[in-house]
Amino acid sequence: MDIGGFLQTIFYFIVAIFILVTVHEFGHFAAAKLFKMRVLKFYIGFDFWNLKLWSVQRGETEYGIGAIPLGGYVQIAGMVDESMDTEFASKPPQPWEFRSKPVWQRLIVISAGVIMNMVLAAIIFIIIAISYGESRTPIATGVYVPENSVFAQIGIKTGDKIIEVNGKPVKYWEEVLDPELFTSATLTYTVKRGEERLKLDAPANMLTRLNDEKGETMRPLMPAVVGETLAGMPAEKIGLKPGDLITKLGEKEIYDWSELIAVVGANKGKTIEIEWRATNGTVPKDIDALNRLAKNGTVKTAQITPNDDGKIGVQLAQVMSREYASLGFFESIGAGLAQTAKMTVMTIKGFGKLITGEEDLRKNLGGPVKIAKLAGQSAEQGAGSFMLFLAVLSISLAFINILPIPALDGGQFVLISLEGLLGKELPLKIKMAVQQAGMYALLALMVFIIYNDIANP
Repeated sequence: MDIGGFLQTIFYFIVAIFILVTVHEFGHFAAAKLFKMRVLKFYIGFDFWNLKLWSVQRGETEYGIGAIPLGGYVQIAGMVDESMDTEFASKPPQPWEFRSKPVWQRLIVISAGVIMNMVLAAIIFIIIAISYGESRTPIATGVYVPENSVFAQIGIKTGDKIIEVNGKPVKYWEEVLDPELFTSATLTYTVKRGEERLKLDAPANMLTRLNDEKGETMRPLMPAVVGETLAGMPAEKIGLKPGDLITKLGEKEIYDWSELIAVVGANKGKTIEIEWRATNGTVPKDIDALNRLAKNGTVKTAQITPNDDGKIGVQLAQVMSREYASLGFFESIGAGLAQTAKMTVMTIKGFGKLITGEEDLRKNLGGPVKIAKLAGQSAEQGAGSFMLFLAVLSISLAFINILPIPALDGGQFVLISLEGLLGKELPLKIKMAVQQAGMYALLALMVFIIYNDIANP
């Protein structure tokens, strides 16, 4: 990665973390204010040992940015939290303190960060639905499968047409590659290969296998339809014209544009045979026209010699179509909420597979390094992609924080609930011991995650 790409990755990582942490901590802050609790600090990042980049006092609250970018915190008077401040314990409880409020109010304050992260995800999904509507990519062209990918290993071949997933007929790629499928208990693809119909089972550890591929997944087939021939180049000299479908090069059957590029590049300066189905010079407008060309076009062959740069002088014609449907305001709200629920269920199922060992924890666990890479990659693909990344990460942050682990919101929730059941406050020593143990465990986990990020890029 060049310096420009590195700086861009860091920038979008900072933007993503700043937004998510600010929203989360604002949830705690707003709920505390609602119940008239005093908020002493609102920090993005931690200011351990007074290490901070910026701070300002506004009324009773100090707002700041800590120098340790591992999250953030809101310090509420009378509460044992990340600040480890216990000075309040030597004084009688005050009306504005966290510890003097009813259990139900304290539970709402603790849960408010997680709730805000879920609200943020829902808002983003709604905005995406309003802005982009629903887009669908038909699967009619067939599938391209990279060699050695998990999809190739389960038996799917380039040129196959996927007709069912888990026994359900499918028409669009969004159904075929739905992320929720990869966390389901079973996954079966039904494909049509010529006149043959095959059922192929995916492995149980699909998430791990997909992560191993590092982005190599099956995708819609891009048939090698000529969009334009370049003057004086080998393709023009042998008579290739716009709209022609290249079907064979040397001994290789050509289904996808990438296969054509690979074979041409491997035969620089060598004469090989090329076969294509010719049209009258008109590029197919849709999949149906392409299929007619593939079936009925005039078959032609010739000898062609790629130049020293491994090129024959053709440009790809985009035949693959997308279907778009705009959504109204209320439809967008419904679609956004449904997507939020779906991604939440998928997150929980994925975590369950990690816990049970069905998926490889080390290969699926992501920390700052992996998040930074994903932030940069999503930003490169456009605003919609970056917003989608933020929404998914916000749901993940919410889920992790609500786990019943000491020092996380879920751990605090358990302690407060226990106090409610007992009808009295737990001894300060117990709460401090739990909080300290949780903080040390989280720091150790963070070290492991960062190491894992580097060891499993």
